[in-house]
Amino acid sequence: MNTYRSIVECLASHAVNQPDKLCLADTKTHLSYKETWARVYGLASALSQLGIRKGDCVLVECTQDTDYMICEFAIQLSGGIFVPIEKNAAAARVKDILEDVDGKLYIGKASVSDAVPFMPIQTVAEHRCQKTPDLKTVRFPEKEEAAEILFSTGTTGKSKGIELSHENDVAVAENVMYGVQMKPDNVELVPMPLSHSHGLRTCYGNFLNGSSVVLINGVTLLKKVFSLMDEYRVTSLDLSPSNLSIIFKLSKDRLGDYAQQLDYIQLGSAPLSEEDKVHLSRLLPKTRLYNFYGSTEAGRSCLLDFNSMSGKPGCIGKPAKNAQFIIVDENRNPIDASLENPGFLASSGPINMKGYWKAPALTAQTMQDGFIYTKDMGYIDEEGFIYMLGRKDDVINYGGIKIAPEEIESVVLQHPQVTDCACVPMKDPLTGQAPKLFVAVQDPQTYDQKALKNYLSKQLDSNKQPKVIQVIDAIPRTFNGKIQRKKLVEMEK
Repeated sequence: MNTYRSIVECLASHAVNQPDKLCLADTKTHLSYKETWARVYGLASALSQLGIRKGDCVLVECTQDTDYMICEFAIQLSGGIFVPIEKNAAAARVKDILEDVDGKLYIGKASVSDAVPFMPIQTVAEHRCQKTPDLKTVRFPEKEEAAEILFSTGTTGKSKGIELSHENDVAVAENVMYGVQMKPDNVELVPMPLSHSHGLRTCYGNFLNGSSVVLINGVTLLKKVFSLMDEYRVTSLDLSPSNLSIIFKLSKDRLGDYAQQLDYIQLGSAPLSEEDKVHLSRLLPKTRLYNFYGSTEAGRSCLLDFNSMSGKPGCIGKPAKNAQFIIVDENRNPIDASLENPGFLASSGPINMKGYWKAPALTAQTMQDGFIYTKDMGYIDEEGFIYMLGRKDDVINYGGIKIAPEEIESVVLQHPQVTDCACVPMKDPLTGQAPKLFVAVQDPQTYDQKALKNYLSKQLDSNKQPKVIQVIDAIPRTFNGKIQRKKLVEMEK
């Protein structure tokens, strides 16, 4: 049974019990658990000398490497709160967050404000400790203390600061570790940005497990990706759907060469298309393939091994170890939902955030009685599997019939002329709403819309046939691959 109060305490324990085992690596450095702990403790001591105290916020620019992770745990060991910032974030955004959290220090490649002390992240390794003390003398964070504040990217309105405790981090780490059935000798390649929750939580799961993490900045340098997989004998991958699409486009089916080496792949941050699920399953028939559902507020709450299941479109799996789900109506009353009568997903458990930073009213809108309420519509079947139809604004209400846009998109993506697509609701005088389809095509000169319509007429029910098909240059997506449906709906007005 896990007894760790924080991930940094877990790291220190592994440094004693398995000092020489690989903990962290990137394209230039590799560190054992003993070396990682020595750097964390040394930097924490330096931060304390700089005046960082319990509850102080320290911002760190994401460099997607070992130094960045050392910063996180050193800040937390010193009693501070880790506040990650995206790589190359605009100076104005950094200043806004510094002001919002009353930041006491900024660690990055270059200073952004004369009003806040600055530490070059390039100097982090200089603070390593030659001899670490007995762990009994080290003050580790308590589980209820704030561990980090993760800010949304702020694509719509002001960014929200999501405050997470050390208990939250450990609980999510358990969801990852137990959910993917992580083995003790796991070596996971993480190209997902560590300024956001998904990549961080994959690291936490590995550190709790005492296994190894290899970091790389994305997957566009594919030669380096495969080189690291070979060098460290990587046994698992953490990818977003957009990462996977890049790998498929740039290397075709090369992932299949690692079928005997890869124990699992976990995907998250956005829904994975049915087409990519099928293709990945064919390439890696014996590899466990997990799709995680969750949010920064309540991370890794549900997962599905889609290589062991088929025939359940829209299924996001079953609740993870530290999560429970209910389905509620618009007044947050639990209901017996179904495909015909879906409700809203709500979850509880120790993974749930402390709240939005200094925003009690906003927190109350999302959290109530131990549950985090979402706008994701879905239901739970008799076997306990959870189905998500999409966000309320995304679900198409066709004369009372609820249609998930992903259900249409997964079929459209199988057409050879379509490279990407998105389906949104449009107004219809007879049915209230109808599906509208946006497509990006391989060659606009040879694209045959009549052929696509004929194909869809054979593959989709009549009520799911797009009323309008519009060709656009590219489907708008967020940095992690989520379709920006609001932008497409705005094109209707």
